[in-house]
Amino acid sequence: MIRKAKPEDIKEIMAIISKTIVEMHSDNNYQWDENYPQEKDFSSDISQGDLFVLERDDKLIAFICVNKVEPAEYRGLNWSLQEEAMVIHRMSVDPEYRRKGVGQKLLLFAEDLAQTNSKRYLRTDTYSTNQKMRALFIKCGYNFIGEINFLRKEKFFNCYDKVLGDVE
Repeated sequence: MIRKAKPEDIKEIMAIISKTIVEMHSDNNYQWDENYPQEKDFSSDISQGDLFVLERDDKLIAFICVNKVEPAEYRGLNWSLQEEAMVIHRMSVDPEYRRKGVGQKLLLFAEDLAQTNSKRYLRTDTYSTNQKMRALFIKCGYNFIGEINFLRKEKFFNCYDKVLGDVE
């Protein structure tokens, strides 16, 4: 079940973040670290109503932030559509639940959420060394758009978008 996150979910979200950072770093992916993301990022997402969690057997196993906030760095890229999009931010699946369709389920949720909000378009990004997320975006039909420098990181972030079907 996917639902809006609540403040009391932050402890479990941060536990997933800790595991994810260890896994990312073991893959030479330094997108996330002790500086980002932090509890305050998720508290803000929750207060804005933009953070969603996926539960299985009463356990929080994944989360995704979806809103209309685009980083300034997105300007100047040759996006597929020049219209307001929903944007996917901070997303992770507990490593124990990977390779079971959970990430795909979160991305499908983001698509449904976009269409519910009369948007037919999604944008997102991930660190160029984040092989797993890059593969998931491609598998789910996202198109590579270009690269940006972001968050004072050493390497580029790859940007992706997906045009959805007609909005009802």
